[in-house]
Amino acid sequence: MNAINIDDLRSLARKRLPRAVFEFVDGGALDETTLRANQEDFQKIRLMPRVLTDVTTRNQSLELFGRRYDAPVILAPTGLAGLLSRRGELSAVRAASRHNVPYCLSTMSTCSIEEIGAEVDTPNWFQLYVLRDRELTKAFIERARDARCSALVLTVDTKVQGPRERDMRNGFTVPPRFGPSTLLNFAMHWRWLLDVALGPKIKFRNFVDTSVDADNAVTITEFIAQQWDLSVTWSDVEWFKSQWGGPVLLKGLLSPADAQHAIDSGIDGIIVSNHGGRQLDGAISAIAALPAIADTVAGRIPLILDGGVRRGSDVTKAIALGATACMIGRAWLYGLAAGGESGVARALSILRDEIDVSLALLGCSDISKLDRSVLV
Repeated sequence: MNAINIDDLRSLARKRLPRAVFEFVDGGALDETTLRANQEDFQKIRLMPRVLTDVTTRNQSLELFGRRYDAPVILAPTGLAGLLSRRGELSAVRAASRHNVPYCLSTMSTCSIEEIGAEVDTPNWFQLYVLRDRELTKAFIERARDARCSALVLTVDTKVQGPRERDMRNGFTVPPRFGPSTLLNFAMHWRWLLDVALGPKIKFRNFVDTSVDADNAVTITEFIAQQWDLSVTWSDVEWFKSQWGGPVLLKGLLSPADAQHAIDSGIDGIIVSNHGGRQLDGAISAIAALPAIADTVAGRIPLILDGGVRRGSDVTKAIALGATACMIGRAWLYGLAAGGESGVARALSILRDEIDVSLALLGCSDISKLDRSVLV
């Protein structure tokens, strides 16, 4: 695959996908200021290398919740990966297993919890929304436990969905409102048509055998929208912890005060995230929010940065600012769209190699030794 960086994978994905599908992945909320800030704020951070240090061997492995991984990168939960490549979540989990990094399955995936659990021997993570229907929520938790998922990720920044104007213009809405130009654009992307549109029916397979019609994406999307629990508070966290019985992480925190609440509530990990700029436009970027949250957490629990990572140097900057690891979302989705499993593996290889080069040139032999002294 002719891709030397993540932006190359994005270009390949743009060529292969219909415009509406690519912009569904690539876009953000409203004016997309937060989407842009997630990347631009990384670029404002400068590095201070040290010289004449022995970097003959370099280590970027880390331990999370009792398991050692080869790189500080986690495949973030993203819905509808199967819209980019046939059975997309299976491709992703295979690539993650090959590279020995965590994969987090989305509730809104096109492959089921059970399918993912049976695909590889390594345990994965499961992402869950806070829904009104606690019996359905409990069933998801039990299924994830039975499938050997090792961590539960609660997404807490989606009480309503941020308005995404690119999707509105493309008719990528519920229900879809595709115009003639959009339909023509679909037809022009014949490789995607053969792989996805003419493949097995895309459905939210985690909802098969539930009270919701898994064959009807519109019905499920409307159901989930009605299920956002606007009354949920910190007092509800204890219920999730008691039901799961293992590590629980909160995804979607940007405030140091919320980080302290999370620790007080017994949360096992925090994911600093603005949902990839797809929720509140104008919100602080994830990397800008990280230092204050890291100061609050003070190493007591794992802290994961999610948003804007496109380079291995971004990962080293985040870890120097106090992150334990970084989640990637669009980066692996671009790879998936560009080349399926091999594309996801290529995205992971690119970031792993760039992290290694960053460590060598920073004069640091072990990623765990990075701190703010390497930043300007």
